[in-house]
Amino acid sequence: MAQNNIAKTLRALHQPGNALLLTNVYDAATASIIASLPTAPAIATASYAIAASIGVDDNALTKTQNLTAIAAIASAIRAINPTKPLTVDLQDGYGDTAELADTIKQVIALGAVGCNIEDMDAKGVLRSVSEAVERVKTVVKAAAEAGVPDFVVNARTDVLLTGGTIDQAIERGKAFLDAGACTVFVWGGPSGRGVSSEEIGRLVGALGGMVNVKMNIREGFLGVKEIRELGVARISVGPELWRTAMKAFTDQAESLLAL
Repeated sequence: MAQNNIAKTLRALHQPGNALLLTNVYDAATASIIASLPTAPAIATASYAIAASIGVDDNALTKTQNLTAIAAIASAIRAINPTKPLTVDLQDGYGDTAELADTIKQVIALGAVGCNIEDMDAKGVLRSVSEAVERVKTVVKAAAEAGVPDFVVNARTDVLLTGGTIDQAIERGKAFLDAGACTVFVWGGPSGRGVSSEEIGRLVGALGGMVNVKMNIREGFLGVKEIRELGVARISVGPELWRTAMKAFTDQAESLLAL
């Protein structure tokens, strides 16, 4: 299947009210597991988990380290199901627009048909709306030049992390969609304010449902069914499965060592 046809498949999976669920992977082993599951329509990476798996902080993960992991993940997918779409977490996109365009072409060459890109730079500074929009446009243009015009951009805004409001998130989200993004991911931070059900409802209404929500696999948080009922188009779990795996590893190791 031509790569752009795989991108079209991924794009078509984003249906408000019938959200695509992405069980994010972080290495070749986890990619092989998800690629083997017929119930997993697509595969996504999680930069935080990739960083943790190689022993660095998420903010310290370099482009080279991320691309090396993505290459291994893409290779594992190709060995099992080469038509299963892969979307990759590219953090802030690494560098200026020229470098960003090069990064997009590199991940497409590896087999990706979509990406996450953030509007906060590597130094933790929120980019202006105009600059963030320009970077979304850069991704779309670079992907088209690489032969994947239907490349799926999940544009993340970290405006809430800087004390911003849902209204500002909506403003950015609309601008990102107009620039060619498929979905908008409004993030509340790992230990920040979060995004309430009521706020998700506002985002869904304002952005035509083309919203990504990060689901927490913990007690007290909404599950897949409840999030889908909010009308979003995409659900991801980020590093949640990595955390689950590490807890199981720790618990088993402690149990063995206690004998």
